[in-house]
Amino acid sequence: MAEIVLNVELRENTGTGGARAARRDGKVPGILYGGTLGPVPVAVRANEFRKALHSGKLLGHVVTLKHEGAAQSVIAKAIQFHPVTDEATHFDLYRVDEHQLIKISVPVHFTNHEASPGLKRGGALNVALHEIELMVPADSIPEELVIDLTGLEIGDTVRASDVTLPKGASVSSHDRNLTVASVATSSAMKSLTGDEAAAEPAA
Repeated sequence: MAEIVLNVELRENTGTGGARAARRDGKVPGILYGGTLGPVPVAVRANEFRKALHSGKLLGHVVTLKHEGAAQSVIAKAIQFHPVTDEATHFDLYRVDEHQLIKISVPVHFTNHEASPGLKRGGALNVALHEIELMVPADSIPEELVIDLTGLEIGDTVRASDVTLPKGASVSSHDRNLTVASVATSSAMKSLTGDEAAAEPAA
């Protein structure tokens, strides 16, 4: 069962004016997509939405939507924020079955930097992708993908297809062959090599 529950109200007025009215009433407006019912304008109390957002388990996770006693599983895929206050101003939810395969981007994190010979020698970790797009069951979305740097030498690369995934998940065809990160020669190492070459006596 989802850990986050959002109690929503239906919005009668749609468009920009309806969204403004919801915000004046202390609510965050949103749209519920997917399924056979079409888009439905909804709103959530701002304090409740803020609490769910700060839990870290709202965006990109399956949550339970409740309205007048009825519950359904949804996933939050987009949240807009005010540029000054950083408060949520709008959100998009999508109806899902808990075991349905969905496409979603998951953040990448790296571990065991100290166990990489290339990094220990002064190499630099060049990160090309900060997120990887997965096809994954809605109830098995990982919070992050962890890449182990153990044993990586200078010149080694990690592709999206090399990353360990949860059961039932796969990398989307768009990202499958992309490089996630590589261990490269750092500018400091290049500078050191140049200094050593300059210091060598002429033959």
